[in-house]
Amino acid sequence: MSMKAIILAGGHGSRLLPLTENKNKTMVELNGRPIIDYIINSIEKSGIKEITIVANRFIEDIQNHVGDKASFVLEETPMGVANAINLARNGNEGCNLLLWFADNLTNIDLNPEVRRFNEGALLLSREVDRPGDFGIAVLKNGVVVDIEEKPANPPSNLAIGGIYLFDETFWERFDEVSLEEKFSISDVSRQYVKQGLARIISIGDNSWLDCGTPENLKIAEKLVKQGIF
Repeated sequence: MSMKAIILAGGHGSRLLPLTENKNKTMVELNGRPIIDYIINSIEKSGIKEITIVANRFIEDIQNHVGDKASFVLEETPMGVANAINLARNGNEGCNLLLWFADNLTNIDLNPEVRRFNEGALLLSREVDRPGDFGIAVLKNGVVVDIEEKPANPPSNLAIGGIYLFDETFWERFDEVSLEEKFSISDVSRQYVKQGLARIISIGDNSWLDCGTPENLKIAEKLVKQGIF
């Protein structure tokens, strides 16, 4: 079954203000190149050819830069993650999905995982210093058995990152939980986990960048200049 990619680049980009006052967060530059370039490059290397980008009012700037490498969906009014995901539904049903939250970059080669992906969910993760800020994996004998979203008492420091592979049942599962008041993508991932259909891959700090804050952006810039990304 084919796999398509959805890049979620909506919202206000408030964590990156003032850099995002007049541009989408994916057009903020790292070493002279917009973040969106690094994301699309990773997706293209994975072998995925169809990409949908959901973005805010600055979507035209992304469209002019990216061109025909992607399809575009405008998020007119930011209304949360569930709404942004649902906007990308058209044209992305009946296939496997790579769901990519645009605050994140990785330099791992996703091509082998994409090629052999068959069913369930693949969750990328890494150890973090502040697990209370993330969706955290609950492990038993090395197997993920649950996911707790921003827990007050984290069961581990293994955070689930913003890059996911889901099978074609994603939308069915999404519809079951998307109307919850405090929806997060962990609500969907948890369904796969509970059925024993989720696999987790732990990657190192230098393989995953969170570009969502000015502080992390500086770290990302340094790693890009070092050629790590």
